[in-house]
Parts: sequence; C-alpha cells; structure tokens
Amino acid sequence: MPKNYVDFQEAIESSLANATKTVLTQIVSIEKALGRVFAQDVVSKKNLPSFNNSAMDGFALNAKDAGKTLSVKESIYAGDTKELSLSSGECFKIMTGAKVPSCVDSVVPIENTLAYENSKVTLPSDISKGYAVRLKGEEVAKGSILFKEGQEITAGAIAVLASQGIVNVEVYRPISIAVVSTGSELKEPWEEASEDEVYNCNSYGLISFLNSKGFNASYIKVIPDNLDETIAFVSKLTMYDVIITSGGISMGDADFVGRAFEANGLKTLFDGINIKPGKPIMMGRMQNSFVICLPGNPLTAILNLHTFAMSILRKIQGYSSFYHNFEMATNIGDFKVRSGRVNLVLGTLACGEFKATRANKYGSGMITIIEQSNSVVLTGIDSNGCKDLQSVKVLRFDGSFVDKDVSILN
Repeated sequence: MPKNYVDFQEAIESSLANATKTVLTQIVSIEKALGRVFAQDVVSKKNLPSFNNSAMDGFALNAKDAGKTLSVKESIYAGDTKELSLSSGECFKIMTGAKVPSCVDSVVPIENTLAYENSKVTLPSDISKGYAVRLKGEEVAKGSILFKEGQEITAGAIAVLASQGIVNVEVYRPISIAVVSTGSELKEPWEEASEDEVYNCNSYGLISFLNSKGFNASYIKVIPDNLDETIAFVSKLTMYDVIITSGGISMGDADFVGRAFEANGLKTLFDGINIKPGKPIMMGRMQNSFVICLPGNPLTAILNLHTFAMSILRKIQGYSSFYHNFEMATNIGDFKVRSGRVNLVLGTLACGEFKATRANKYGSGMITIIEQSNSVVLTGIDSNGCKDLQSVKVLRFDGSFVDKDVSILN
C-alpha cells in the first residue's frame, strides 16, 4: 500500500487546501472576456435603468385620472429627451423604453384602455399608481457591485458590462498547465506502432478535456521509463503553475514519476486514494507548481481529471465556484459495486434519468467507455450498488460548480 494513502474526502480537502489562487492579472476587452474570471469587483457606473421609463406601449398619465376620458397631447418615443408638461384632462401616448415625464406617475397599456379614437382615450377605473413604470436605479443602483471577484464572465455578464459602458475588465491570467505522459511503449499517433507498442491517447484526451473546460494546456512529451532521465526532465517543469502526468505512479519497478518528483523537492500530499478506478493518484507541490499525477489507464486518467483535478484547477485559476455541483436523477437498472471504497460509476444522464454504462461492467483500461458516457455517480464507502429507480446524485462532465462544499457521494 502507498505510504500516504487517504480516503476520498481527505483527498479533496487536502488538495484544495494546498491549491493557491493565482495573483497574476491582465486587462482585456469585453469582446475577449468570455469565460475568464473577474480579478476584482466591478462597480456600476450608472443607474440601471438610468431614467424612469415605460415598460409598455400605452398612455402616460396620473393614476388619479382613472375612469376618465383624456386628450392625448403628444407622443413620446424612445430617445426623446425634451421636457414635457400636462394640463388637466391630458395624457401622453408613450412607447416602450421611452422616458416617463416627471409630471405623470403611471402608464396604462393600450390593450387595457376602454376606448381610443380621435386622440381621445377612455381609461379603466382601476389604475395602480406606478404601474408599467420602470424606475431609475430599480435594477442596479449606481455604485453598487455588479460582479464579485472570482465570478466567471458569461455572455449575460458581458451584456451587463456593455450596458454600463464598461469595455475593459481586469481578469486573472490563464494559468499554465503542462501535460506529460510516461512509458517507453508509447508512440505518438502519427508514428508507426508495432503490436507491442501503444499510441499515446492520454495526453490528447487530457488536453482536449481541459480545453473544453476553458483551460489551455501544453503537451510536453512522453517521458521514457528511466529514472535519471525523468528526474532531469521534471526539473525543467517548475515554470508551469500546474503539472499533470499520466502513468508511472503505481508500484511497478519501472514507475519512476513519483520518485523523480520527490527528487526535485516535491512535498507529497498523498499518493493513493481509496477509490476505484483511480487508486494510484499522487498530488503535491513542487516549488510554485501544483503536481497532479494521474493513473496511466486512459479512462481512469480522464475520469479522475474530472472528479479531482477540475476543482483544483478552478481554484488556482481564481474561480470562487470550484466545488462540483450535482444533479438528482433516477437510476435506471441495477448496478453493483464493491463496498469499502468510493466507486466512480460512469453512465449517461438524460431527461432526469441515469443509466450506468454497461451496467458498470467494464475494465479501467478501456478507452471507448468514456465516449459512451456523459456523467458519473460516486457511491459511498458502504454502498454495494444502486437499485432500479433509486435516486442518485450525478456529476455531469459538463456540469456546474458552486462556491461551497456539497456532498457528491451517494
């Protein structure tokens, strides 16, 4: 058994406690800000709306004139800025978004009037003061916080920024991520591979997964199974914020990665987790780099990148929401797991129903399973499986994150 073997929750807490948020920032235009993270609070520059305006096409008047027939003095259009006044027995015709004059207090939609002909409008008797008037600053008051540091910049956020005349924002710089694989048997996809050799799919799978989550990762190379060469290679990786490896951390004679990192000063947090698949996971810090060593099996590597590493990467990148969120679903069909550990069960979530891939009967060395799945269920350490129609917590591969730790174990 590894020397620092931990349970699932301890692995989560330990890794996040040692993941340090980046402090590097940059200014970007809102056209390039989508998916980035605010590096400081954003304060509103103007009231929203910036003036009292009409929520409907209708008639601007005073509620005390309910039930009367009024003369329409003139029409007010969006963009009009002239000062207006009313005499007794008068009202304005007004368009949606137009400024509501200070001499009136309500808007009656056209469809709510009793009659409208020859510039005369007859009003209903039940007019509520302030109806259909959007008040200055009722949505956002000038000087209030629009967005908090650590929030992700969404399309909606960009629309709000533009509505405030904010064209540049301060965001955290993208963290640098190095991805390396290990194994003398690995060949790149463009190379010829014999029956005794394996194509390197891990690095491409890991980098593609990271890219789909908004992270930019650099593929370095495959490290051969040689301790001295691995030690020398690892010493050159400290320029990266995060180093992700796959393979070389099991108990075999040729598994040198852990020893190579330790030779370069790695402070190991743990080197094994009580889960399946993914038991041989090692994490730690080496100088200013966070090190994530994943198992060599492609399915296990990608699955544990999602389950463990995504929260770490989001925290380092500066997101305030870095804990996995879950969806409740109904399990379809029985599946079994072995108790005494946390089990990661791949499956498909659709229309509120979760179905385990191949009834959870597959090997951790398989590759196609990950493409046949879109989510995962994590069973508790005492669980023997899940029954048909049982409620389960499900993590989508494209799921959301929250800013507090919620239990994702079933």
